[in-house]
Amino acid sequence: MFGFSLKQILSKRELQREKQKDYRNVVLIQIIIVIFGLTLSEPLLADSKSAESKLIISVFSFFGATYAFLLWDLLRNFTDNRRLISVIFAVLSGIVITGILVEFPYYQIINVSNRQMYLLTIHGLLFPIEVTVISFAIHDIFSGGFLSPDKLWGAACIYLMVGISFGSLYDLLTIIRPGSLGINVELGLPNYSECVTYSFCVLGGVDPGIEGTSRFIRNISVIEAVWGTIYGMLIIGKLLGLPRQENETT
Repeated sequence: MFGFSLKQILSKRELQREKQKDYRNVVLIQIIIVIFGLTLSEPLLADSKSAESKLIISVFSFFGATYAFLLWDLLRNFTDNRRLISVIFAVLSGIVITGILVEFPYYQIINVSNRQMYLLTIHGLLFPIEVTVISFAIHDIFSGGFLSPDKLWGAACIYLMVGISFGSLYDLLTIIRPGSLGINVELGLPNYSECVTYSFCVLGGVDPGIEGTSRFIRNISVIEAVWGTIYGMLIIGKLLGLPRQENETT
């Protein structure tokens, strides 16, 4: 039977290897999602109903569902709380299944009359899960006295996860108040891709080139930018100052 918590069935060394694999898998999917958001959004903005846009939505939905599962799989490395793991698995499964039924571009299986409320519910459930996984991951990479490959992968994973999570937060805010990002974009994947682009511009110190952003979103952008700077300093100061794990005496 597939156990919910890996901490209960794996040794310390095995758990470390499992975390390294899970971190690496999440990072690879994150890179794909970010590349999609930064490079393939133009067809969606031009016409989200075109054949090209439908293909992009289908591929992105696949990677989005994979990302949701990998977040849950990563969480199992951090906690023995079966209730938390079960609840998050159920919520993520519900989000993925509902998203497929509503957003499938070639044939809409479920027609949602209030799309704004639907998207608000989806992102309102997803964002706290992302924050939960980030919290566990930050605690994980800053614990222990040795530098190991899983911590390096974890550092990259957290950085990208924060950028994607802030993108989800901006998307959530623009769903509540359309146009607050400073641009009028169709809600759904087109708006989400623009929010992810904006988030990584802020996180990377690049001018997003958007005027008319609401004061609230600008203030949150400052928090994201400051966090990115502090995080980089902590990673350099903490992780790179640790002795390598092979120096550990047994």
